[in-house]
Parts: sequence; structure tokens; C-alpha cells
Amino acid sequence: MSAKKPPRPKNLTSMKMLGKQLGAARRAMGYTQSALAALVQVDEETIASIEQGRRALKPDLAALLDEVLQTKGMLSAGVANLPEIDQFPMWAELYMEHEREAIALSWYDNAVLPGLLQTRAYAEAVLRERVPAYDEDEIETKASARLERQEILQRRTPPTLSFVAWEPVLHLMIGGPEVRLEQLRHLRAIAELPCVSLQFLPLSSPCHAGLNGPFTLLETPDHQHLAYTESQCGSQWVSDADELSRLARKYAMLRTQALTPQDSRDLLDRLLGER
Repeated sequence: MSAKKPPRPKNLTSMKMLGKQLGAARRAMGYTQSALAALVQVDEETIASIEQGRRALKPDLAALLDEVLQTKGMLSAGVANLPEIDQFPMWAELYMEHEREAIALSWYDNAVLPGLLQTRAYAEAVLRERVPAYDEDEIETKASARLERQEILQRRTPPTLSFVAWEPVLHLMIGGPEVRLEQLRHLRAIAELPCVSLQFLPLSSPCHAGLNGPFTLLETPDHQHLAYTESQCGSQWVSDADELSRLARKYAMLRTQALTPQDSRDLLDRLLGER
């Protein structure tokens, strides 16, 4: 499955059609979006986003909406019969929704540190490197959203989190020496969290299974396995079983090539001692 984002993916058409069906059924029953949202106990924005084709309608919500709107299983059938790509559109918004709900997440990165591990200063410095440039308001908004995602690290029952990053990201002076130092200290603290495995693939390694770029593997609460890849030209959800298997094997190989979690903590200690 190609990681290149097509100019007009089919998911827009199918999801918008399902959203229009929901809107028509809602109006036929005389509900506003706000009233329907209250009945099924979701945010009004959730209903609006589904009707506009911007958010996937999940099976459990589809079943509840079928009951409330008396649509006799129409919405559930629509969700069940969406083409596979339609169920996992290539939008960062949907990625973040899956990330919030994931019970396990494995993340490989090789150009910057994973977003879940970034300090605010580091995140802002990364965002400032964007070409064409973001304005300051956009940087503030995006950095705040990135930090909000890190809430999953501190939950009472957090997901199982594994990170592998290529060692060069620890040496980059993005934002300057003070930003880097704060980021290294932050990584060292995160490395002690019981839910986190943090590993670095050393520069000295003669093997590197991640040369094709970063990717993330997720497991949802219903044990669905997904992957998310990014490139210069866009992002891609991967749900094809063969492609998921290849990425899972690649991640397993990266973990064997990387330093152990303890050796990775020792590397951070050495870098912190060099300042």
C-alpha cells in the first residue's frame, strides 16, 4: 500500500454519503444535531463531523443511532460495508482519536523525537522549521494540541508504549542548546515511567531496519491492529494485513537493533553529563 496521499481519496465520497444519510435520518425524526448528540451522549461536534464526512462513524455509535433514529440497521450496514480504506481515512484528526483510545502503541521515528515525548519548547522549535512557515498563532495552537496528547502517559491505566528513535535526533540542536538540554532531561524522566519502553538505535549500529522512514503501530480497545505512516507528501492509514505484518516485523527488528531500555537510559545520562 503506497504511502503517497492521492489527490482525492475514495474515502471522502463514501464517508460523506454515509454522513448525508445520517443527516437525512436525523432531520426526518425532527432532531437538531445538538438534540441528537445529547440523546446518544456525544459532543455536538461529533455528530456534525460525521455528517460532514470528516469523522468515521464507529460501529457502536452507528448501532445506537440506528435505534434512536429508527433506521433499521441502515447506518450499521453502511459502516460494515465501507471499503477498508474508508474506515481509516488519512487524517491526523482520526489518528489522534485512535491514539487517545489505543491500548498499545509502538512508534519509530528518525528525524525528530516522537510527538508524545516532546517538550513544549522542542515542539515549537520543530514547528518553526516548517516550510512554508506557520504563523505564531498556528505554532501555539499546534504545540498545545501536541502536549495535550501526552495526557495518555499519565493515565491511571495508560497504554503500553514503546518508542524507538534513531540516535541522531538526540544530537540535533533544534531550538538551541537549552531546548535540547531540557528535552534530554524530559526524555530521561519519561524513560522511568513503567508504561514506557524507550530505546535508541545507535549511530554505531551496522544494521538499520527503519531506513524507509517513521511509522506508528496501534492496537485499539477491540484489538484491531492499525499502522500510520508519514512522508513528505502526506500520511496514510494502513489496515491491510500483509502490510501490517511487514511493519510489525520491521518494528520487532528495530527493537533488536536498538540499545536496550537500560542502555538507552545510560546514553541519555552520558549526554546530560557532557553539557
